[in-house]
Amino acid sequence: MTEKLSVKNLYKIFGDDPDQALSLLREGRSKDEILEQTGMTVGVQDAEFSVGEGEIFVVMGLSGSGKSTLVRMLNRLIEPTAGEVRIDGEDIASVGSEELRRIRLEKISMVFQHFALFPHKTVCENVEYGLKVQGVSAEERRERALAALDQVGLKAWADRPPAALSGGMQQRVGLARGLAVDPQVLLMDEPFSALDPLIRREMQQELIELQRRLKMTIVFITHDLHEALILGDHIAIMKEGRFVQIGTAEQIVGEPAHDYVAAFTQDIDRSRVFAAERVMREPEALDLGTDTPAAALERMDAVGRDALYVLEAGKPVGVVTRRELAGPEGARCASLSEGLVRDFPSVGPDTKLYQLYAPCRSGLPVAVLDGGRLLGTVEQEDIFDQLAVEEAAGEADRQPAETGAPAVA
Repeated sequence: MTEKLSVKNLYKIFGDDPDQALSLLREGRSKDEILEQTGMTVGVQDAEFSVGEGEIFVVMGLSGSGKSTLVRMLNRLIEPTAGEVRIDGEDIASVGSEELRRIRLEKISMVFQHFALFPHKTVCENVEYGLKVQGVSAEERRERALAALDQVGLKAWADRPPAALSGGMQQRVGLARGLAVDPQVLLMDEPFSALDPLIRREMQQELIELQRRLKMTIVFITHDLHEALILGDHIAIMKEGRFVQIGTAEQIVGEPAHDYVAAFTQDIDRSRVFAAERVMREPEALDLGTDTPAAALERMDAVGRDALYVLEAGKPVGVVTRRELAGPEGARCASLSEGLVRDFPSVGPDTKLYQLYAPCRSGLPVAVLDGGRLLGTVEQEDIFDQLAVEEAAGEADRQPAETGAPAVA
């Protein structure tokens, strides 16, 4: 994946002498020690990450963790104390004011938590605003604004005032305003946090669908771990201005690198995070043209399975089971074709575990396919084993608190 945004050694210190505080940080002093000694506040310290083109990178943290300060440094609404912010290799942190203005107009846009719509302008005029700043002609502004409103399902409301729209619709107008300038990088600072839960879920799904169509590069800020897990291709967890872990949703939940992350994730529904690819077994497939029922039964005995998939020209055409091949009283099928079950359950490698419950009801192993190729198989016990391991780990984490020992921080 091509790197679109790169951040290295990024710091922000609020106070009269940030260089002094920066030196203390690099000497190993803590954020609290620096505040006590100098009165200065460390907002972000040594942030480093990269975002691939077309990726959603989510920064998650509680209030005061530094996430909103971080995202505002990416377009220099807040000036960094030190570090690099590069888009396509160009360092935003070091360019002059005219070059920064060009980058903001051409490459980067931002959607805020609060809608910040102009009440005296129509919906379409609100969406046109960034284009007007760019000097785009009135006719082109209107055309591009209507196209952006169409992408978020609000074209019919173009000439209405913002007050006529619900909160969720107003936030979609804010999103359309960001899309209208055709940004290469879209920054989103807790854009859905003020919405009702149902509308928030709808907006999350809309953003995912938009991302699939437009392949935008997005940095998304949230304090909600569930939202981060739904949206993020990669997720960064922030604490006291630092990243404590960066990873995929499965890595954050399944392999927490810090007690802080483990505490956040212990109550997450793992079945909605982990995918078929994590629990699938090796395919152990048969070949329709060369394998016999006797060979299939021997293979089942060898690998300890009661069903195996059958391939033709490298792709699965069905599944055979021990029961079908052996038949009543040990009588065998004459060929694999005779015992082949062609109507078999299949899913993609990214299918979440909770979505496998229904396919597993067939009693057959679920085929995990990618472009028609058999990657592996999943059986009921594979799902239960994964979730049971996670539940046991969660119980172990909670046990110290129940027995009076220190709980996980």
